[in-house]
Amino acid sequence: MTATAVQHIQTHSTVYSLCVLLMRVMLGGMIASHGLNKFFGGGKIAGTAGWFDSMGMRPGRLNALLAATTEVGVGLLLIVGLLTPLACAGLVSIMVVAIITVHLKNGFFVFNAGQGIEYCLVVAVMAIALGGLGGGKFSIDHAAKVWTMRPAIGLAVAALVGVGGALLQLAVFYRPTKAQA
Repeated sequence: MTATAVQHIQTHSTVYSLCVLLMRVMLGGMIASHGLNKFFGGGKIAGTAGWFDSMGMRPGRLNALLAATTEVGVGLLLIVGLLTPLACAGLVSIMVVAIITVHLKNGFFVFNAGQGIEYCLVVAVMAIALGGLGGGKFSIDHAAKVWTMRPAIGLAVAALVGVGGALLQLAVFYRPTKAQA
């Protein structure tokens, strides 16, 4: 391999990893801030619990604590690039639950009354894609060789564990009344 070819691969790897870093920090920061808001903003856990109860996620307090903790944890894991495909699966799960419990009845577009699925769907698909890309070389996964599996495995983990986790949570906790459904 020529020196030019090696330099091209190294540059591509650096640019690729920088793009992955940007995705991780953006998605991680966004979801962590949602979790922190559930803990410390507005109505805090009590207000979030009432909202969860009102949409049929019972018991509301337990689901509020689970959601806030998952959002903060997934966000931090994504930001530092640790267990990236599993963190992506957590984000996918959060978005699938939000789509089914809140947004599905409002159509596709986020500007529809009640907000459609558009935003949550985009975040879920980006998380699945990021699971396949992995943490990149600017991640704990790379530095510690924690997650070195092939991209197809990361993609499958993010998608299947994410959707599966959401469906499990819904099966256990989603009990909407007829008016809520």
